[in-house]
Amino acid sequence: MRLTRARTAAAGVGLALVAALGWVSPAGATGEAADTAARCAALVGVAVPASAIGLPTTGGDVTEAAVVAPSGAGPTAIGEHCLVTAALHPVDPAAPDIRMSVALPTTWNAKALMFGGGGYNGTIPKLDQNVPFGPDDALRPLGRGYATFASDSGHQTPAGFTPTPSLYGEFLANDEALRNFAGDALKKTRDAAVFLIGRYYDEGPRQTYFAGGSTGGREALAVAQRWGRDFDGVISVYPAFNAAALDLFFGYATRQLAVPGAFPRPAQQVLLYGAVIAACDGLDGLVDGVVGDEAGCRFDPVVLRCPTGQDDGDGCLSDAQIGAVRALSSAITFPYELASGETGYPGFPFLSGADMSTPLLGMGTTPPATPMPTTAGYGMQFWDAWVKYAVTRDPAYDSLTLDPLAPGAWEQRISDLTALQDVNSTDYKKFRKNGGKLLMVHGTADELVSHRATVDYWERLVADLGQREVDAFARFYLVPGANHANVATPFAAGWDSLTALDRWVTEDTAPVDPVVQDTNPGATRERPLCEYPAHPEYTGGSPDSAASFACVTG
Repeated sequence: MRLTRARTAAAGVGLALVAALGWVSPAGATGEAADTAARCAALVGVAVPASAIGLPTTGGDVTEAAVVAPSGAGPTAIGEHCLVTAALHPVDPAAPDIRMSVALPTTWNAKALMFGGGGYNGTIPKLDQNVPFGPDDALRPLGRGYATFASDSGHQTPAGFTPTPSLYGEFLANDEALRNFAGDALKKTRDAAVFLIGRYYDEGPRQTYFAGGSTGGREALAVAQRWGRDFDGVISVYPAFNAAALDLFFGYATRQLAVPGAFPRPAQQVLLYGAVIAACDGLDGLVDGVVGDEAGCRFDPVVLRCPTGQDDGDGCLSDAQIGAVRALSSAITFPYELASGETGYPGFPFLSGADMSTPLLGMGTTPPATPMPTTAGYGMQFWDAWVKYAVTRDPAYDSLTLDPLAPGAWEQRISDLTALQDVNSTDYKKFRKNGGKLLMVHGTADELVSHRATVDYWERLVADLGQREVDAFARFYLVPGANHANVATPFAAGWDSLTALDRWVTEDTAPVDPVVQDTNPGATRERPLCEYPAHPEYTGGSPDSAASFACVTG
């Protein structure tokens, strides 16, 4: 077990020192167990001073702290830890607290990891989880001895909110809560967590990392761009980095699918996906249910056209449905200037490998309408909340009436929100100077955050900094067949990115020829994890072995 200076002293002089330091020992407990329990209990009521937090708050306090016994076995094993819950208080008394948790392992590796959230956040992520696209055959971060922490980003989703807590957007009506969600809560949470880690162990973490996907992927890029000295490395998976620009595309998609007759029913969504897979699966040299060469897939949905052009049933698509699918799969350009500098959105790979029939993350099971049904797609409900609470701040506003390509009186407000929410800077000077490393990963079958947008951002990063400079601190990988939730997908990605990141940071050893596993139940296959712009192509041998594939471009 790792002992801090205070723990070493306590082990040497016994409980007399515990009493002298003001720690209360549980009845009947002795030695190190008493030390752990006392130290954990002593955190209850501890004030987090506003001076310890690098952005304005009115301080915070620990509301709960309790020792959690070891659990799990094998890769899911989690050691004993002190689980701490705290609240950070706003400057605006009308704004919600930031609720956060920190898991402090008894056997600590002297490192910390912050988890990002998802959607509109609103709940504290589980601290015993894996990193996004993490492996299923290795210990999770807390099980490895990392102190883990996370927050709800500054608002709380009401209990029972449907269809999923991460779609709750009413908090956006408060300016401080909106700024916290856009990024400020990341700095506040990190500073408070480091304060509590230091309070518990008598020293801060030697390395601090961040891992997140979707909104959490955006948050990963935000901490590297804005607070480059605070984090030694970040893992950004399927990042919704251009959050407001994505909202605008969600609005565009919502209006396309709301046109009478344009929404493909679930059975027709399945029909389309099956046809795409049948047409493009073998482009990488192997028919295995995965579109390995997504960029080379050019499926034309006209082959599914109903003979009359009208909706003749689930075995074909009408002209209106084909038009909507093409629109969602194509890029749009914003005909007005956005303060963030974003100029458009590249569309989704619905015609090259993304499954639009996933009930919530895809198109949904019913078309968008007013009021917005909870059976509409996630992006449509996301747009509805953004329009009501962030843009117009009118809960009664009909989001279907706001055209994201011609927003009229709301154009300036939308532009201002892009400056706040789009995390699209290519300036990593402080992060790079601090020795920071960045791993970016995205699945090419993502139905909610387009990997094409991440490609655009990466190419912008390379253009601004140069390939040599980018190679010194960042890597970007695409995973064919992986979708947004990494479940019910042709290839569920599993890669030990945390070990790769830690080695790069602590040993200056960059990832070399990494391999990604398929973590679908019963799957045994693996693939090379190819650096963009390469993709894996089958060269012969066992289709389950990464050695049977080569990373190729073009």
